Amino acid sequence: MKQFIVDAFTDQVFAGNQAAICVLDEWLTDEMMLNIARENNFSETAFTVNEGDYYKLRWFTPTTEIDLCGHATLATAYVIMEHYDLNISSVIFKTLSGDLIVRKKGDLYEMDFPAYKFKHVEITDAMEKALGVRPIDAVLSRDLLMILDSENAVKNLKPDLKKLSKLDGLIQSVTAKGDNYDCVSRVFAPKIGITEDPVTGSTHCLIVPYWTEKLNKNKLTAFQASDRTGILYCENFGDRVKISGKAALYSISEILPRLK
Repeated sequence: MKQFIVDAFTDQVFAGNQAAICVLDEWLTDEMMLNIARENNFSETAFTVNEGDYYKLRWFTPTTEIDLCGHATLATAYVIMEHYDLNISSVIFKTLSGDLIVRKKGDLYEMDFPAYKFKHVEITDAMEKALGVRPIDAVLSRDLLMILDSENAVKNLKPDLKKLSKLDGLIQSVTAKGDNYDCVSRVFAPKIGITEDPVTGSTHCLIVPYWTEKLNKNKLTAFQASDRTGILYCENFGDRVKISGKAALYSISEILPRLK
């Protein structure tokens, strides 16, 4: 069984967000997929099986299966279109979040994702203690998104992960209006075994609706200010968002047959 490691939302290795991709002939047990994800210790390992006109896709962190992952979806589409179905320019994935379509457009892979509906929530002392700074706004959907007053505040943030894990939301993120990009962000997920996620497509299903409303524009260029960094090209379509990025192949390896 081959395993590909792909850096997503970048055009060079050692940047963006790395994902491990396993293209299977048939499904492994949930326990085995979780063990492989633990062994990789990336924020996501994706498993996919061709089921005719579409691929079934599942994502695992080192601790659990999750319902949506952007960078591993992009990376999986890259692997399929560059190493398996070389003549196609789009792929349909059936996932826990419904049907997801990824289209290849030049050197970009464009993902069509559901937009997260959000509600504004109270800014609390617990948020300030977890972040070390007080947000100027906060919204909640699947994830908690806390808005800071500057790009530098996002970049210089040193959150308390234990306190962050006690806040609402599966994932806790911060964002601000960007200096050279429309917006900047950082994403933390201590509840699911991820300290800081390098570049996060799924959280931009919340970031994009927030900033398109604030900036009164439908297209955004977003920058995730992790150590690895990444760039996401985003467009808001109301109940859907399109998120595009590049990908770079780091390695192809073989998982030993006895592990199946």
